[in-house]
Amino acid sequence: MTSLSTPVTWVDAREALPSSGTPVAAAITGRYPADSGAEADAAPGEEFWLVRPMYFTSLHFGADGTEHRDCFVDSDGVVRLPYGLDSAETVTHWAELPTLPGEMTTRAVLGEGVQAALQRAWNAQPGS
Repeated sequence: MTSLSTPVTWVDAREALPSSGTPVAAAITGRYPADSGAEADAAPGEEFWLVRPMYFTSLHFGADGTEHRDCFVDSDGVVRLPYGLDSAETVTHWAELPTLPGEMTTRAVLGEGVQAALQRAWNAQPGS
């Protein structure tokens, strides 16, 4: 059977950023709006830290035409900046996504190549 376990190396976003176009797992921190009955002197919302799939890009134009540099973008087009920059939600750490099962260097396959990649992964399993 193809091993589905793989080590992940997390990189501090203050120390290094991925290459433009790289798909990553991004650890994001920020505040989620909480109950409107919160105390006036307390920070609004509740702090969170979570991991989301994103990609890093050196240049991104938002839906409203805003230009963003060196940012992480999720599948909904939400832009998040590296930790320490002016953003409500920031990326503290990132890790390259592991390669696909049965592949040595491939992290994503699109279009007509998907079926061939799936077949290679299934054929790589013992007993196939």
